[in-house]
Amino acid sequence: MSEIATRVAGLDFRNPVVLASGTAGFGIEIEDVVDLDAVGGISTKAVSIAPRKGNPALRVSEFAGGMINAIGLANPGLDEVRRDYLPWLPAHHPGTRVFVNVVGNSIDDFAAVVDAIDGMPGIDGFELNVSCPNVKAGGLEFGADQRALAALVAAARGKTPRPIFVKLSPTLGAGIADTAKVAVDAGATGLTLVNTMPGLVIDTHRRKPKISFGSGGLSGPAVLPIGLLATWRVSQALPGVPLIGLGGVSTGDDAVQYLLAGASLVGVGTAALRDPRAPERIARQMAAWAQREGVRDLPSIIGTLQWPS
Repeated sequence: MSEIATRVAGLDFRNPVVLASGTAGFGIEIEDVVDLDAVGGISTKAVSIAPRKGNPALRVSEFAGGMINAIGLANPGLDEVRRDYLPWLPAHHPGTRVFVNVVGNSIDDFAAVVDAIDGMPGIDGFELNVSCPNVKAGGLEFGADQRALAALVAAARGKTPRPIFVKLSPTLGAGIADTAKVAVDAGATGLTLVNTMPGLVIDTHRRKPKISFGSGGLSGPAVLPIGLLATWRVSQALPGVPLIGLGGVSTGDDAVQYLLAGASLVGVGTAALRDPRAPERIARQMAAWAQREGVRDLPSIIGTLQWPS
């Protein structure tokens, strides 16, 4: 039998499949539809200091290539999340790794959330969402401002010894490897590649955007090639740095592509919203692929893509 368990950032995962932030809540919300013991881990819904109501409906709309959303980082806020949500998953599914996704309007916000959660049992690490407005830097995205990004990561690292993954935007393009290096040099353990792609879907009857915010984040199958290229670029620039490959994963073959491109873990998001059994199916398909290909140790294929000479 092929082995699909893996060890990443000092943590053991039963398989490389991680539920993507924003698509699985804090685990408790999907308990009745997703087998949380069949995935390697979960990145929680974003957590901010104060509660966020998010954007008005309609927040999500499907189209032929996937989904567009503008949720607005809605969440109950740090205090309620610590009290009512974060303890549940480690208590009920202790073998499933938990990364807490963190957002904020300032560097101090990020650091404060990490500091408040770090001491909680069963929390394995953090994922910093740096595609939020940087109020102190004049509204820039942290991920697009390398100085701000370095300061943010360093501030978070000062609050925890646990793994920190930084989630980068695909709009960084060819510069994503340089930005990734800035994050790692500042103390990040690894990167999540990539966040949703900005997009627009129009209701031709109303002649208005299909979601209330106007534009939104594009996810689903259309994003797969973008995420793969970003993962490959960063893996080549930062060999050995743990990467969570994210974007467009619907099948085991998609997930294997991310491993070949250099990812250690693979995020599944939109596919699980469409089919709650997708994450466990993807894990099974990865194991079946390894068996067919004679790969006894699935992590051994990480970064083995043969680029044309």
